[in-house]
Amino acid sequence: MEQASGVNSEKSSHTEKLEKFKEGAYKRWQHKMLFYLTTLNLEHTVTGDAPKAEGDDILVEKLSAIDAWKHSEYLCKNYILNALDDTLYDVYAVCKTAKELWESLERKYKTEGLGSKKFVVAKFLDSKMVDSKVVVTQVEDLHKIIHDIIAKGMKINDNFKLQQSLKNCHLVGKISNAISNIRESVSEILA
Repeated sequence: MEQASGVNSEKSSHTEKLEKFKEGAYKRWQHKMLFYLTTLNLEHTVTGDAPKAEGDDILVEKLSAIDAWKHSEYLCKNYILNALDDTLYDVYAVCKTAKELWESLERKYKTEGLGSKKFVVAKFLDSKMVDSKVVVTQVEDLHKIIHDIIAKGMKINDNFKLQQSLKNCHLVGKISNAISNIRESVSEILA
């Protein structure tokens, strides 16, 4: 039913579907899933520990808390499983708890982030200025690599940046010589 303002009067619910996780961009999917679980008040089942009934003198409140936890646990585990691609669903459905499922996914897919960090650092270390490319383009590419390194939470020591820049200085010398040659040529033409 629509109101006079044209805005849908139905309340928005938490039934929006997340993208299915398919073994790529785990960190993004993890953040979205954790936010989704937080909006449903279920994140505690993947970040905390289940309450335990200890001793012979178990209070009714403790039993109620355990029952509520089990219900939240069931919902959370199934929300996570439903946000996985079918092939991953089959692999991870055997996990007994939401926390076990969450930690299992982290162990498997957070290591991919380490590989990508190594890749970006290797790109930075292998970067070289070449005569065959436009200097501005090469500098922009280097800036992108540095941005990727920073975006992945790594820092670059200023001395290391300087050493890496000095490694590429031979091209700067060539550019200076080329500019001097151009000035001389222009001066001769104008004279």
